[in-house]
Amino acid sequence: MKVITSIFFYLLVQVVLGQSLVGAWEWTEVSAEGQEIRAVVSFSEKYQSVTRFSAKDGAFIDTNGGLWSIDGKRVTERVEFNSADSSRVGTSISFDIEWDGDDKVRIVGQEVWMNRIDSGEPGNLQGAWLMSGRKRDGEIQERDTTRSRKTMKILSGTRFQWIAYDTQTKQFKGTGGGTYTTVDGKYTENIEFFSRDNNRVGASLEFNYELVDGKWHHSGKSSKGKPLYEVWSKRR
Repeated sequence: MKVITSIFFYLLVQVVLGQSLVGAWEWTEVSAEGQEIRAVVSFSEKYQSVTRFSAKDGAFIDTNGGLWSIDGKRVTERVEFNSADSSRVGTSISFDIEWDGDDKVRIVGQEVWMNRIDSGEPGNLQGAWLMSGRKRDGEIQERDTTRSRKTMKILSGTRFQWIAYDTQTKQFKGTGGGTYTTVDGKYTENIEFFSRDNNRVGASLEFNYELVDGKWHHSGKSSKGKPLYEVWSKRR
C-alpha cells in the first residue's frame, strides 16, 4: 500500500545533495475503484505528515507521520501516528530517494513522483507545533507537551494539518487540513479534508493570531462555532 511510502517520501529530507524538502508536496493516484486520490505531504525540519483524500469531494482516506532523519539518500522515519495501521506506531522505516531537479522527487523502487507545492514560504507559522495550553476564565491553563496524548499542527508555507493521537495507546483520534494564510494578524484556514466530518470540507475559518515569546496564540471560533483560545508551542 502506498500510504507508508507516501509518508516517507517527503522525508526525502532537506539536505540531500543540497536540495531541500521543507515545505509541501503532492501527487495523485487512482484507486482500484477508479477514484482519483490526492496525496499531500508537509514537513518541517524534524516532523512530517502525509494525508490521502478524495480529489473529488475531500473525503478522508488515511494519514500517517512522525519524526524523520536522513543519512545521504537514505531516509528513516519513526512513526508516531498511522490512521490505517496502528501497529506501525513506534516502528521505524527506511528508504532511498531520488531527485529530479529541485521540485520533483520519488522513492526508489516506487512509481510515485511528488511535485512541490511550496518550499516553506511565506510561512509565518511554518513548522511543527504542539498544543500547549488553553485560556479558560481569562487564565491560560498549560498542557504538558511531553505526555503521550498530543495535538500537533504541521504547517508549510501554504498548507496546514492538525493531528490528534496518542503514542502510548497508538490511537489516532482525528485530523483536518488544507490551505492557510496569515495576513494582518489574521490566520485563515481553508479546509480540504476533515476526518471526523466530511461536511466541513470547503469551509473557511478565520482566527486572530500572534506570536508571544515564541508561542502561537490562536483565538476565534472553532469549526462548531464555539469560542476558543489556544496556545501552541514549537516542537523541537
